[in-house]
Amino acid sequence: MPRFAANLSMLYNEHAFLDRFAAAAADGFTGVEYLFPYAFAAADIAQRLADNGLQQVLFNAPPGDWDAGERGLACLPGREAEFRAGFAQALEYAQVLNCPRIHVMAGLAPAGADRAQLQATYEANLAWAATQAAAAGRDVLIEPINPRDIPGFFLNHQAEAHRIVQAIAAPNLKVQFDLYHCQIVEGDVAMKIRQYLPTGRVGHFQIAGVPMRHEPDLGELNHPYLFSVIDEVAAACGWSGWVGCEYRPARGAVANGTRDGLGWLKLATV
Repeated sequence: MPRFAANLSMLYNEHAFLDRFAAAAADGFTGVEYLFPYAFAAADIAQRLADNGLQQVLFNAPPGDWDAGERGLACLPGREAEFRAGFAQALEYAQVLNCPRIHVMAGLAPAGADRAQLQATYEANLAWAATQAAAAGRDVLIEPINPRDIPGFFLNHQAEAHRIVQAIAAPNLKVQFDLYHCQIVEGDVAMKIRQYLPTGRVGHFQIAGVPMRHEPDLGELNHPYLFSVIDEVAAACGWSGWVGCEYRPARGAVANGTRDGLGWLKLATV
């Protein structure tokens, strides 16, 4: 089965953030991801990783003003200096945390904006970020996100993400393939895994049940089958990445709310 990483922004919310590392390790996770580390000192997070034998596999570059509704800066003309400063900060954290992947959120398309200008800004920012990350030995990831969860998000489709990666042609620029978002926008998830994983452009997977974004054994997707597809294709093409568990526990942030929903993980790793 794939290697599963606990998303500590969504899982274990019954604990303070820095205590979620121990909780994830106690439940058998060996990797973790989350949205943003910047509210905490990188050294403090690194200590929690070391104390619990965990690998940091992914986090996001700064997204702009998250609390004000911003969801990334990469496609926004006039915000290039802020984007570059934020990405430089992400690289500093990645160095301390020994994290190989940084997700760059595209951002929201402003109403009435020229999409061609947004596209040009997006691709220029990604090309710059990939160059900076390559010098540090890191990958840059982009993720198509469904417009129901984030209305107005600039990047929604797998084909468009792969076209961008191909156009920029930086070996360390890859796609973050979230099965949850893909099912909502496009469907045909298994065939898209078979189509895109062998290309070398998929850097990371994420999962959640559809439609409620709870545990992957709740909802319309057959995750055991999809895990078997990932395993089959990965074995054939040599892919050895991670699957991030980016879902909201159905029981919420109550004592053992995450742990009680991990029956799917036990079955997936026997």
